[in-house]
Amino acid sequence: MFCRFRRPHLSVRRLLRHGVRLVFTGVVAAAALLADPPVVWAVATIPEVISTLRDYVVGLLAGLATLFLTFGGVRYLTAGGDPGEVEAAKRALKSAAIGYGLAILAPVFVVVLQHIVGVDGEGGGQ
Repeated sequence: MFCRFRRPHLSVRRLLRHGVRLVFTGVVAAAALLADPPVVWAVATIPEVISTLRDYVVGLLAGLATLFLTFGGVRYLTAGGDPGEVEAAKRALKSAAIGYGLAILAPVFVVVLQHIVGVDGEGGGQ
């Protein structure tokens, strides 16, 4: 019942309030867009990232290869002439050799990847 007797100036106030909010939001958005461009927080270039990744991969491969070499050597020493244990030890030693080979070839893979991406080793682009 009280809704029929609503004062008309309340809707004008509400419209004015929304208009002021819209103008204020537009001014703030324009100021933000026209401000200085944001600072890029990149800490490394693509060649630096690839080089760091290579170092981590080489370290991981060398560590795993050393672990396999240790386990293979211990299994071979404790085999006691059992042909199954000797074969398992040989497989572990072969895995260690493959791991060391991949660790040695990792820099070559990085150079190939840099050529595919089109990045030289000095930090520049194409």
